[in-house]
Amino acid sequence: MATTSSNTVILGAGIIGTSTAYYLSQSSNTPARSIHLVEATPSLFSSASGYAAGFLASHWFGPETASLGELSFRLHRELAEKHGGWEKWGYSRSTVTSLADAGSNGQGGENWLMEGRSRAEIKGGGKGPSWLAKREGQEMNIISDGESTAQVDPKRLCEFLMKESRDRGVQLHHPAKAISVSKDMRGEVAKVRIARDDGEELDLPCSKLIITCGAWTSHVLSSLFPSAKVNVSIGALAGHSLLVRSPQWTADQEVGGCHAVFASDTHGFSPAIMSRVGGEIYIGGLNDSSLTLPEIASDAKPDPRSIETLKQVSKDVLGISNMDDLEILREGLCFRPMTERGPLLLCRMPDHTLGDMTTRGGAEGGVFISAGHGPWGIALSLGTGKVLAEIVEDQKASADTTHLQVV
Repeated sequence: MATTSSNTVILGAGIIGTSTAYYLSQSSNTPARSIHLVEATPSLFSSASGYAAGFLASHWFGPETASLGELSFRLHRELAEKHGGWEKWGYSRSTVTSLADAGSNGQGGENWLMEGRSRAEIKGGGKGPSWLAKREGQEMNIISDGESTAQVDPKRLCEFLMKESRDRGVQLHHPAKAISVSKDMRGEVAKVRIARDDGEELDLPCSKLIITCGAWTSHVLSSLFPSAKVNVSIGALAGHSLLVRSPQWTADQEVGGCHAVFASDTHGFSPAIMSRVGGEIYIGGLNDSSLTLPEIASDAKPDPRSIETLKQVSKDVLGISNMDDLEILREGLCFRPMTERGPLLLCRMPDHTLGDMTTRGGAEGGVFISAGHGPWGIALSLGTGKVLAEIVEDQKASADTTHLQVV
């Protein structure tokens, strides 16, 4: 059995884990080669990190996550400005439109995002994006003019963060699964054992363990700490999506920025449609909390009936009479992690919650967790990664995490 010398292990290499590795590897206090990312899926970014819409907002959050939202939006903008985000991961300002049928009191489909959160101010009527086919009787309002909302391709953003982290020396174990945590003679977390797909098992010395496994977080935590005295309940909200290319959305139009349209319920759900840099249009909003979470993200298989529903929405919203005129780039199903109690988790777990294990104090050790971002995983990713890296190093956090603790 092989053994390496390491101090920090991050379980889950989605956008939260990868963002954490990105910011932690920038610190002079943590050598990049001492950071190990462990990911179970054979293909990286095969759930929400790769299949989400990539919509960003600054002020669409409640009081518990407001400062994190503002921080993350600023970090998204700064990262894009520094590294050419437009070209590398499609970063663009995005105008947000609410589209509602007459008689629906002007309520568009943004409600599923904003429920329980502060509402963006309605800016007034507008024509909407050129690719949108508006029906007679529909009402349209501008929710955001693009100053506090933006758009990215989440998979390409993840790939950028991963490459930057690995170039600094962060080590990726993939595909590999954490199977146990062991303690030293003091009863403190000391090693994480991982199993690779080829059957080899590897012990990673670890005094700092970071769990960012999305919708799989509860399962991972309970399997590694079976005597834990806290129930971290992270559920899953399944979401189907389509990524298409339409002749109505061209490179010339991208110069003016992307668009997000939240429509009222006319197909049994409230569609969310986002245009992206590169001629792509994302159609989603078809969510289902009853779908069973697969063992690993890459095992998720889109439901053909749900995909057909999204294709019909695409025809209606984009004004396409023949699906042959619409290029289907990808059919997707992802699982967003949801907390049952409300706000997401972003904290160090108190030692008393770990059962028969403890951890080293201060910046020398700890078990840390972040999950439950719901539909806001991409928007809050960079802020979460930066703050989590600060918490791991026992530094003052750049955002308020008072209400994001395990209790």
